[in-house]
Amino acid sequence: MASTSIRAAKNALRKEIKKKIACLSDEEKKRQSEIVTRKLFQMPQYQSSQRVSVFLNMHDEIHTLPIVKNLLENNKKCYIPRYIGTTMDMVRLLSLQDYEDLPVTSWKIKQPADDEQREDAITTGGLDLILVPGLSFTKDGDRLGRGKGYYDTYLSRCEKDTNKKPYTIALAYKEQVLESVPTDELDFRIDTVLYEDSAA
Repeated sequence: MASTSIRAAKNALRKEIKKKIACLSDEEKKRQSEIVTRKLFQMPQYQSSQRVSVFLNMHDEIHTLPIVKNLLENNKKCYIPRYIGTTMDMVRLLSLQDYEDLPVTSWKIKQPADDEQREDAITTGGLDLILVPGLSFTKDGDRLGRGKGYYDTYLSRCEKDTNKKPYTIALAYKEQVLESVPTDELDFRIDTVLYEDSAA
């Protein structure tokens, strides 16, 4: 388990990063989102992946609807998170109309209803690529999430249940990328962190 000092450091950094992102204008968020999205579309790992999960962004995250559209237009299988209690699953999104019809949660993000039957990524062959949100990252792939452990737990399940580790790409504003972030032994490292100034 994470030590008390690491937990405290994580919580302090979460507050700091949230304040930093809150200072960004909607125009700036849109500008950086477009750059990050273009970089993503050029990545061989994205182009070759057929089974991709993408988060549906909150107001302080890189905008992902253009990615959802691109996945669907290119006939890739698109999976999105469904959070139920302490568990996150990735379930299939079938079309743009399907996206439009999704209910909105208390987190102000769209999500399939808890009781709706949908194809589950892990039980139907796993994922090639997971696009990961977060509050802060290092260039080397250390990640600070929102503290619920959803993605770390899910990545662990992917490896255990499908015997393959999906490639992971974090999408970030440049303000979220730091020299170091506090981590513990349960935190997965991200393969590539994409932001405006990243080399990728």
